[in-house]
Amino acid sequence: MLKCKLPLAAVAILTLLTSNTFAENWPGWRGPRGDGTSLEKNVPVAWNGMTGENVAWKVAISGDGHASPTIWENHIFLVSCLLEEKERALIALDRRTGKQLWKQTVVTSPLESKHSLNSFASSTPATDGKLVYVAFLQVDGSTVPAPNVGTPRPITPGEMVVAAYDFEGNRQWITKPGEFISAHGFCSCPVIFEDLLIVNGDHDGNSYVVALNRATGDTVWKTPRRHKTRSYVTPIIREIDGKQQMVFSGSKCIVSLDPRTGKMLWNVEGPTEQYVASMVYDNEKFYMAAGFPTHHVMAVRPDGSGDVTKSHVAWHTQEVKCYVPSPVLVENYLIVADDRGTANCFETGKGERLWQGRMGSHFSASLVTAGGLVYFQADNGLTKVVKPGKDMEIVSENELGERSYASPAISDGQFFIRGEKHLFCIGTPQTASR
Repeated sequence: MLKCKLPLAAVAILTLLTSNTFAENWPGWRGPRGDGTSLEKNVPVAWNGMTGENVAWKVAISGDGHASPTIWENHIFLVSCLLEEKERALIALDRRTGKQLWKQTVVTSPLESKHSLNSFASSTPATDGKLVYVAFLQVDGSTVPAPNVGTPRPITPGEMVVAAYDFEGNRQWITKPGEFISAHGFCSCPVIFEDLLIVNGDHDGNSYVVALNRATGDTVWKTPRRHKTRSYVTPIIREIDGKQQMVFSGSKCIVSLDPRTGKMLWNVEGPTEQYVASMVYDNEKFYMAAGFPTHHVMAVRPDGSGDVTKSHVAWHTQEVKCYVPSPVLVENYLIVADDRGTANCFETGKGERLWQGRMGSHFSASLVTAGGLVYFQADNGLTKVVKPGKDMEIVSENELGERSYASPAISDGQFFIRGEKHLFCIGTPQTASR
């Protein structure tokens, strides 16, 4: 059996409160392990955002954005776009009260062209407890004919902007690692690995994956992407049999790169063109859910090298219509949400689908899991909590009272949901500093 070891940064994030209860930070996209999992056992399963039931606080958020909250101890970080001012901002809040501590403008530029379900602030920040890292697109307002679209139209090309701020809001560095052009707009969540900050630049042009020095923003390595096709997947990094692997789908393939150098370890060609959902790993196989124009769920063994398309695909199905939401693993169950509001439960061994059921009207948010339960958050704000198993078991249904497109976050016994207008903290209020 393959052995997996988490990166040291992920291990350092875990904070032991008592002999029985862990409290975790949520330091970036999909949490401390980058896969939507929380090790906490006391996460809320019932609330009502309209009545205030089990809501510790609710605060209005300036601007617009679909990025998730990032949480480190008593700090919450959000990115937002102030539409009238055309500002892309980083906002820090006090996690005990929701009070804004500071707001810093990262980029001021015209609003880029984008998909109707995207936002101008969709990239979830990442933090190592000292600095917080953000990514935006900066355009000058000029247009070019959109590449790789069915209907011809002008779109705004631009440059990726990555910046680092300390916890007091002081900018430490800012850099532009490469161009970016996509008819669907921008989203790239930074990933922390050792002393690097890795950002995926898949787009419809000279696309790339780039690693920056976390202390300076200088480029350490930059790997071109062969197919030059837009995708929005955040890589997941695992140590497997003593070797670090950074695995992600996108740009007409699935790849594993060495995160220290950017060199290719293995690849699976296809099975489709565009991807959004991040992959997950269960110590044996990586699981991919995608995409456009065709839809797939695939399990891949990570012990190969070179082109493993024919040798290392453990199982593959096209029986789901998933594209945007990232899946989760709970024990030997792979839980996949398809965008149209349907939930799917697969057993991980051979890929048999155990059940499929309607959960909501439409899903944009990725799945999260804690205490053996999975949280399905629909665009209309309704969250259904499900216990995976051979049969579909809905534990609770929870109204938010406003629409939500951002994936939720879990930290220290509380559940955080970013709605269209407010940030909600679900659970028992905290009054003392950690």
